[in-house]
Amino acid sequence: MTRSPHQNAAVALPREVDCVVVGGGPVGLLTAILLGRDGLRVAVVERWPQRYPLPRACTIDHEAIRILQAAGFMTEYSHLFEPSQGERGGYEFRNGEGDLLQTIDWNRAAESGWANTNGFHQPDLEAALEDLATATAGVSVHRGWTFHDLDQHHDGVTIGLTCTDQRTEVVQVETRWVVGADGANSAVRSHLGIGVQDSGFEADWLVVDYQPLVDENWTAFVTQYCDPAQPATAVNSGPGRRRFEFMRRQDVTADELGQESTAWRLMAPWGVTPDTARLERHAVYTFKGHCVRSWREGNVFLAGDAAHVMPPFLGQGLCSGLRDARALSWRLNLVHHGLATPAVLDTYGPERTGHVCEIIDEAVAAGRVICELDVERAAARDAHMKLRTQDPGAATREPPHPRLGQPSLTVPSAGNDGRLAPQGRIRVGELAGLFDDVMGGEWQLLSVVGDPAELCTPDDLSWFRRIGGVVADVSGQGHIEDVDGHYTRWFDTHGCQAILARPDFYVFAAGAHTDVPHFLTRLRHALDPATPSGE
Repeated sequence: MTRSPHQNAAVALPREVDCVVVGGGPVGLLTAILLGRDGLRVAVVERWPQRYPLPRACTIDHEAIRILQAAGFMTEYSHLFEPSQGERGGYEFRNGEGDLLQTIDWNRAAESGWANTNGFHQPDLEAALEDLATATAGVSVHRGWTFHDLDQHHDGVTIGLTCTDQRTEVVQVETRWVVGADGANSAVRSHLGIGVQDSGFEADWLVVDYQPLVDENWTAFVTQYCDPAQPATAVNSGPGRRRFEFMRRQDVTADELGQESTAWRLMAPWGVTPDTARLERHAVYTFKGHCVRSWREGNVFLAGDAAHVMPPFLGQGLCSGLRDARALSWRLNLVHHGLATPAVLDTYGPERTGHVCEIIDEAVAAGRVICELDVERAAARDAHMKLRTQDPGAATREPPHPRLGQPSLTVPSAGNDGRLAPQGRIRVGELAGLFDDVMGGEWQLLSVVGDPAELCTPDDLSWFRRIGGVVADVSGQGHIEDVDGHYTRWFDTHGCQAILARPDFYVFAAGAHTDVPHFLTRLRHALDPATPSGE
């Protein structure tokens, strides 16, 4: 007998799991993979029967790639990413005459062991993540299922789902946790009645993706053309692909902007024509910025675009969603396995709010520079920015490096707490590679002075390893060689000798080598307040 798609989906959908992830995009899939690797049973439900075949996000940073590395992704799929290259840091702002106004150093040596910024093709990333998710023990992916409702109770959540093409029957699944990673128009967020804080920025842009048929010569990975006659963006969007974005002027309707002929006309000044390129996609998007007022209600959490959206000018939208996935998954893992009290979940939202809102604010500020249509104000802007280029220290900016928002699960450490921790290349005997691949570890206790284990009690070390901790002397005097001096430079720059880094790679505590026992005492108390804090 031939089954209908509804029957096939109904048979495959489990009725009881540890976590249901609503949304099968990169954020939802990564969340499921990370939880599955930690031993949870996870069902991903996605309303669309097939993956969306066209690109959306196209840049990803070093931190997000380290998160993918932690999920076991980069071993097989590192070829999907193309590092930023180009003169003057790889990211340029130019005016309508082509004069350089400012640069951002996207080619900087990044903390996480990967290129600071990379281009990629989102359909390839999603296909690889879905393959990895379905290959992860305990994880199942169910396409063609739409979120209907949920009911929270003492034992967890009952979530109602309907088959997308036949919404008459509601199928209920029992779960302890629900993660709403179902996009900017999140049905989970709407059901919970959670509002958003709007940035006040909004602009329509035409996004055009194409594959060059001839060699192209670009001096930067990203160029923002701050031309009041036609604001535009040119960006490398992954191996063998490029993207243009064009702002809608008031004298152009969204329908006119969205026509294929408009895309070709606007790209023509750069020599991109039907003879030199194959058009892959053109669509009009409204660029805006907002963040949810609450990331959690009971055992239901929001992540990715369901929690925040931002203008794409800094390439941080997807990166922020992948940070959400990592920040939430390690907490759920510890709580689910009884290694931490549910109180650790309380800091997920505040930490992510502070971090992502700083990025939204910077992206909006960049957007206001780029989107200026008034000729006189644009001229004043140009004069001010050109003056700044005469100062070598101000001409090139760093990309944003936000700390975690407050309150956070960290220990005050002279400003180093809540900062991104390092990953460098190391050598242990004949084995060489990035630290996470060679040494592993969810939690990392590192010192550049000596072996942290020598300062710890056997009980603390046993507990630390039970939560997935690894202890390492990166001074170069022991069996671990700091191949490129990455750790030495990081510790010198941050004025400390030892750190305890969390599974999402943010510093829990930092200080002197002799502070190491205090780090573990404070961590034990943070994960279980019944444990003495040592203060």
